Amino acid sequence: MAGTSKESYLDENGNGDEIDMGQSIKRNSRKWQCDELPVDFPLSEEAMRGLVLHEPRPHALLVQPVEQEEIVARKGLFDEVSAIAAAISVPLAVAFIAVKDWNQELSPWQAPAVFGKQDFGAGAGETLKSIEKILPALKRHYNLPENAPVVLGGYSLAALFSLWSAYESHSFAAIAAASPSVWFPSWLDYAKAHDPHAGAIYLSLGDREDKGRNPVMRTVSTCIKEQHALLQEAGIKTTLAWNPGNHFQQPEQRCAKGFIWCLEQLFSE
Repeated sequence: MAGTSKESYLDENGNGDEIDMGQSIKRNSRKWQCDELPVDFPLSEEAMRGLVLHEPRPHALLVQPVEQEEIVARKGLFDEVSAIAAAISVPLAVAFIAVKDWNQELSPWQAPAVFGKQDFGAGAGETLKSIEKILPALKRHYNLPENAPVVLGGYSLAALFSLWSAYESHSFAAIAAASPSVWFPSWLDYAKAHDPHAGAIYLSLGDREDKGRNPVMRTVSTCIKEQHALLQEAGIKTTLAWNPGNHFQQPEQRCAKGFIWCLEQLFSE
């Protein structure tokens, strides 16, 4: 490990505790070790900041880009892993990758701001490249089989990034896209012109996400239905789940549902 530090931790009953990074914690009667990224990879490996929760000899690797604040707070991420562990018996490693600039690092191409003042950058390509570089090191470090499936997922713009990565990369067996930003300028034109490589893709949306005042955001339900239809036409194993509420409700639980569905598809055969 690249250093250890003591962090506050709340268990599933809300009880406080402090843990050292690298120490085991218990969630849903399963023991997980909590590591900070970067671990001691060779210098040639790409260094990425983040957090890894893992069990001994995991069978699958989940990767999720999250905001730096979520890495610091930790509890929401622990709750997400708890929800996944409660539904899936397969031992797992879950890598949360810290994103410094959400609009820059996760956007597939430049676009004007839709809300707020910050325009969208075009950093998704570099972010995907960095994740792909670190995957072999993560598998080696956490003793995953070489052919262990990797599931990429996220929420909002991180979900769009994950969905875009399915079209750009062969590295991911499944994609968990919870409330993806499929309203993104020119996204559906891109999706119509490309073929996804992931075998299973989960989509979800809140049933009130199209009720806001922003005219672009009001198109999101129509956009995600069209995205789902495109995946079906491409022969991808897919589902579109509807969650109660708007875009800002229960993101961790929505992500967990997506990862659970993906793992069920991968390990049901």
